[in-house]
Amino acid sequence: MLTEPLLGLLVAAILGAALGAERSIAGKHAGMRTYALVSLGSALFSVVGTLVSYQYAVFSGANPLQLAGFVIVGIGFIGAGLAAMRAGENHVELTTATGIWVTAGVGMASGFGLYQLAAAATVLALLIFTLFLRLENRLRSRFGTNVEG
Repeated sequence: MLTEPLLGLLVAAILGAALGAERSIAGKHAGMRTYALVSLGSALFSVVGTLVSYQYAVFSGANPLQLAGFVIVGIGFIGAGLAAMRAGENHVELTTATGIWVTAGVGMASGFGLYQLAAAATVLALLIFTLFLRLENRLRSRFGTNVEG
């Protein structure tokens, strides 16, 4: 039934938007819509790969994990492009690029129906975005310069 795949898409979009909301609050260019779409797209590719593998199970080459691997590589290119674009302004936002990469993983987990894993990864990413920024700034103020996240 299509109820489970649709739930995966919805969960992915919501969790991606949650990660993007933090990035928006932090004043980053990639925000809720970007993160929600990356997560949704990753979930969609995961769902499509799974459904197609069921549909074409008689063919030995149908493997949804291969499609997942391609998503990971593709998102890596998006993140690298984002970092390269920002490097032209002497400000590389690697945290945003890696956040997008993690968001793709959240979407993939949701697309494969691994909702608890997707939610746990989202919570961990939010903690890394927020608590680690505070910790880094404290360390920088004590031992070096203070940099915003």
